[in-house]
Amino acid sequence: MADRSLIEWTDATWNVVTGCSRVSRGCQNCYAERLAATRLKHHPSRAGLADKRGWTGRVRFNEQWLAQPMRWQDPRRIFVAAHGDLFHGNVPDAWIDAVFGVMNEATRHVYQLLTKRPGRARDYFAARRWDDPETGQLPSHIHLGVSVEDQPTADERLAALGQIEAAVRWVSIEPLLGPVEIDEHLEDLDWVVVGGESGPGARPMDPSWARSLRNQCLCARVPFFFKQWGGATSKAGGCELDGRQWRQMPGDPA
Repeated sequence: MADRSLIEWTDATWNVVTGCSRVSRGCQNCYAERLAATRLKHHPSRAGLADKRGWTGRVRFNEQWLAQPMRWQDPRRIFVAAHGDLFHGNVPDAWIDAVFGVMNEATRHVYQLLTKRPGRARDYFAARRWDDPETGQLPSHIHLGVSVEDQPTADERLAALGQIEAAVRWVSIEPLLGPVEIDEHLEDLDWVVVGGESGPGARPMDPSWARSLRNQCLCARVPFFFKQWGGATSKAGGCELDGRQWRQMPGDPA
C-alpha cells in the first residue's frame, strides 16, 4: 500500500478494501481496474479481482492494512479505498464498520471517501450511526463524496449524497465526459473536483465543460479543484485552466 500518493488532492491512499465492478460509462477506462488486471494481478490484495474483461465483481478486505492510519503520526489527507468502492454491494457492513472504527480512532487525519453507490451509503448510515453527537452529522474529519461523469450520474448521485448528514460533502467529476450542471446541488457541497480522463483510450474533455463547472462554483462560492486535462498520461494536458491552477480545498475561501 502506498504511503504517499501522487494524486494531487490527497496525501496518501488507504486500500483497505479493493475490488469493484463497472456501474456506469465513467468506469470504462478505470485505472484501478487496469492495474488489477495487469501489473498488480499477482499481488495478494488484487489477485482475482480483475481479468482481461475487467473487474470480476469480487472484493477483498485487506485486514493487514486496517490499522495503517493509526501508525501514521503526521496528520494527512487519506483517500479511502482508492482501488475499490467502500459501499460496493459485495462489501459487508462489518468491513465498513471496521474502517469507520479506525477513522474515528485516528482523528488527526482527514479521510476522503468517494463512492459511485451513494444509495448504499445512505442505507448504511441509516442503520449504523457514526454521527458526531453534538452536530448529528458525520464528523468533519470524514469527507464523504460521490464520483460522477455526466449529467445523469450527477443528478442521481448528488441527490442521494444530499440525503446523508455529513459535515463535509464533495464531488469528483472525473472523467468529465459531457456538460454538467450542478447549481441545484451546490448548497449541499463543500468541494468540487474536476478532471479529464487519462490513460489508454482516454476520452477528450471539452474546455467549455470545465469552465462551466468552475464558473458555477465561483458563483456559489464553493471551493474548486481542477485536477488535469488528461490524455495519454495524467500529465499530458497539464493542469491549468485559463492560465492558472485551481487548487482550492474544503474550507478555503472560494
